[in-house]
Amino acid sequence: MKLPFFLARRFVAAETFEETVPKIKSINEKNIKVTLDLLGENVEEKTTAEKTVDIYIKLLNSIHDAGLNSTISIKLTMMGLDIDENYCKKNLFRLLDEAKKLNSFVRIDMEGSDYTQSTLDIFKEAFEKYGRDVVGIVIQAYLHRSADDIKKLAEMNADVRLCKGAYKEPDLVAIQNMAEIREAFKKYFIVLLEKTPCPRFATHDDELVDWLKSYAAENNIPKDRYEIQMLYGIREETMEELARNGYQARVYVPYGTMWFPYFKRRLMERKENIWFVLSMMFKK
Repeated sequence: MKLPFFLARRFVAAETFEETVPKIKSINEKNIKVTLDLLGENVEEKTTAEKTVDIYIKLLNSIHDAGLNSTISIKLTMMGLDIDENYCKKNLFRLLDEAKKLNSFVRIDMEGSDYTQSTLDIFKEAFEKYGRDVVGIVIQAYLHRSADDIKKLAEMNADVRLCKGAYKEPDLVAIQNMAEIREAFKKYFIVLLEKTPCPRFATHDDELVDWLKSYAAENNIPKDRYEIQMLYGIREETMEELARNGYQARVYVPYGTMWFPYFKRRLMERKENIWFVLSMMFKK
């Protein structure tokens, strides 16, 4: 039995692109940029992976034709990473060819730690071929390996989106203590600011947002030198205030019919997410 969409519509814009367009326009009108995220699960058949690439290409063109201030984010597992790494890379490059032609941008999402190295390997090849204006990457601050990854990506001058990380990972792979995760996030924030033109920081954590703004102000870093990102349906008034005050603000907007696996995964990956989502239901 298919569950009704109203269960997720606070956090998922719509089930189709056409239904999502008015919501993107509304966000853009508030001087907030958008990254559109087509929801989906791991793909295990080549025909499905290739169809997914076709959908992504159509999405880039639809965004362009509609005149939206929006980029897209993609998951490599939807493009065949579980099938074959080289096959996935071929699919990604086909998409990036279209993004370059349209003067658009594609963010490669970071998935669970089992995919971190292969995702970074593919990104680095894509970055060498297309550059920072076409393709970017995500790093999760709570992974122990992220200190080294951030250093290398900063030296490459990569376009990095830094987030805390939401997947449930073991102690050997990821920091478990929230205070320590925040400290790692702050450390990587400083590295990215020093080494790259405009890093992106994705967090709903008031403590981190306040610290980011204070650090930048104390070090005379202009508001247009970094971007603060949040998820659709969360802290809407906060994002509007940031934009009004001259900060670069971006909302990640998920859409698609595969909303239930996304919603369930967000709730179940870490127990903190359940309380977070419930609290956001009543907080602007």
